[in-house]
Amino acid sequence: MTSVSRETEALGQSEPFLHFQEKLSRVAEVDRPVLLIGERGTGKELAAGRVHFLSRRWEKPFITLNCAALSPTLIEAELFGYERGAFTGAESQRTGRFEAADGGTLFLDEIGNIPKEAQEKILRVVEYGFFERVGSSTPIEVDVRIVGATNADLPVMARRGKFRQDLLDRLSFEVLFLPPLRERDEDIMLLAHHFAGRMSYELGRDFPPEFSDEAIAEMESYAWPGNIRELKNVVERAVYSTHNDTIETIVFDPFISPYAHFIENVADEIKKDGESDRMDIVVEKSLKQAIIDYEQEILRRAFVKNRYNRKKTAEQLGLSYDQLRGLIRKHGAVLLGLS
Repeated sequence: MTSVSRETEALGQSEPFLHFQEKLSRVAEVDRPVLLIGERGTGKELAAGRVHFLSRRWEKPFITLNCAALSPTLIEAELFGYERGAFTGAESQRTGRFEAADGGTLFLDEIGNIPKEAQEKILRVVEYGFFERVGSSTPIEVDVRIVGATNADLPVMARRGKFRQDLLDRLSFEVLFLPPLRERDEDIMLLAHHFAGRMSYELGRDFPPEFSDEAIAEMESYAWPGNIRELKNVVERAVYSTHNDTIETIVFDPFISPYAHFIENVADEIKKDGESDRMDIVVEKSLKQAIIDYEQEILRRAFVKNRYNRKKTAEQLGLSYDQLRGLIRKHGAVLLGLS
């Protein structure tokens, strides 16, 4: 149950990356819960591991649980363990993640998926340092630091009654936002060369291929909605696919069929929705919100049509590169379909 990240270190030299690492290092020394907020592929588990290994708990267990990978009925048993006969199929006693992490750190990925019943038991562990296994009334004392991660809006979930406000208050001693790759321009090629070198070694090649100027331009103008995980896949695919010394072509989306006919004009696609449908949307919202939604839709479609190439998207929409970057910051994850 102890997690070892495939990435041995965090790489970056951009200001957003260095600022995040500085805050991460500071909070690692303070024995309090931490929440990591970030889009998919930004390296939340890697960041959680750094919190642990930079803390005084570094010699103790680092235990992880992906809360999105389990059904709500199983999460409680995984967290707290269970006694023999606690439920159908419980043929023997089992230790939970909290018990396994005693003295160390428990990383709860996708923490927003934890059901309310289990949230209450987690709150008791945070406040009092003990819990009971499922099917037992015997308290077990533990000393565990919790690091949670999510892309969900936990304060909104708390206001809607889907996440306990008191637990959120206890877990949010520090809340760190992982910078998305689109805000780390200086790190794109640094990471790309790193992944290219590793893939070349895996393939038994003496040297990694270089990236052509065109390939570099495409990668640096791409919005990377899947962040570092997507960059790693794209680079590894490019290295694997080329048998030359230079990578000329970058394939961002391997699911695009070579036989598909792409829509040439964003305006034509928008017209297909029907004028009356757009008017129905407008009258159901405030004018301000309708304009925002319409702007997001035009931008989203333009990004998809241009395969998230920011330079081509800006040219198509008649915007400067800086104007498009401003709109990306304005609309953020919603624009890229990450919310």
